[in-house]
Amino acid sequence: MDSEENNNNLYKITTTQRAISSCCGAIVTSVLVTPLDVVKIRLQAQSNSFANGKSFVYSNGLMDHVYVYEEGNSKAWYKKPGHFRGMLDAFVKIIKIEGIKSLWSGLPPTLIMAVPSTVIYFTSYDQLSEVLISKLGKDSDHIPVLAGSISRLGSLTVVSPLELIRTKMQSRQLSYKQLRVCINNTMAKDGWRSLWRGWGPTALRDVPFSAMYWYHYEHIKKRLCKTFDAHEPTFMISFTSGAAAGSIAATVTLPFDVVKTHKQTEIWDYETLNCIVPRLIKVAPACAIMISTYEYGKSFFRKLNKQKIYKAINSHSS
Repeated sequence: MDSEENNNNLYKITTTQRAISSCCGAIVTSVLVTPLDVVKIRLQAQSNSFANGKSFVYSNGLMDHVYVYEEGNSKAWYKKPGHFRGMLDAFVKIIKIEGIKSLWSGLPPTLIMAVPSTVIYFTSYDQLSEVLISKLGKDSDHIPVLAGSISRLGSLTVVSPLELIRTKMQSRQLSYKQLRVCINNTMAKDGWRSLWRGWGPTALRDVPFSAMYWYHYEHIKKRLCKTFDAHEPTFMISFTSGAAAGSIAATVTLPFDVVKTHKQTEIWDYETLNCIVPRLIKVAPACAIMISTYEYGKSFFRKLNKQKIYKAINSHSS
């Protein structure tokens, strides 16, 4: 076991390699998960038209983003006409009538925040875990909880002002000059803390979710590796662990998600409170895809580093 740990330290991946792995995971997750939320929003718009000025939550699998319904913008992707009988029917008709690109409507502007946030989050988690292992020992149950909570708080704090700016631009169609004036006026009136408005409800949901997610992920991953006698997690072990951990965390933190949704969109009804199944359908695959892609990327770079060291040794010996 000690020799295996020494090998992992010898072929240790760099921060840049971690960032590349998390970036790839973020893009893959968004591409695969976004169509589910686009179809969900189109079905909601069909059955219950959004009121002008009200907000709805759009998820690209990595982050939730607030979109403000615009009455005058008839070309907005969420206002395209359609008569759908269900999710599968919506998928088929959207692809057939509007083209397959429509399944990723609204994705590009959200990636500007989601990708950096995910890179900061996952890279910070790994680095914090290494520091905590050196202090607390590798078997401490507190490590994934502490590392997950702190890394989530950090990424959330960095991205919150950018998301606020994006929402203001989208809701009022402001130019960059008007946006700067608007932000300056808000800061003059309410102080610099106004840039983090909405941070509280988001942290209330995301930090407990992150703590529970990483705690269960690390435990399930260890058990599966032990069961299958794997020295490091395979793609399927990571995928299964991520899906299970995401489902547990999503179920436990559902009340916090309801509070966050209410704060963002002023929606508070039976449908919102009874949303555990839609939340699991979205969260479980997103967590599974993201963590398995990230772990696969790290494994790839670890093998690459190993090959480089062997080549260097062989070149010196020859």
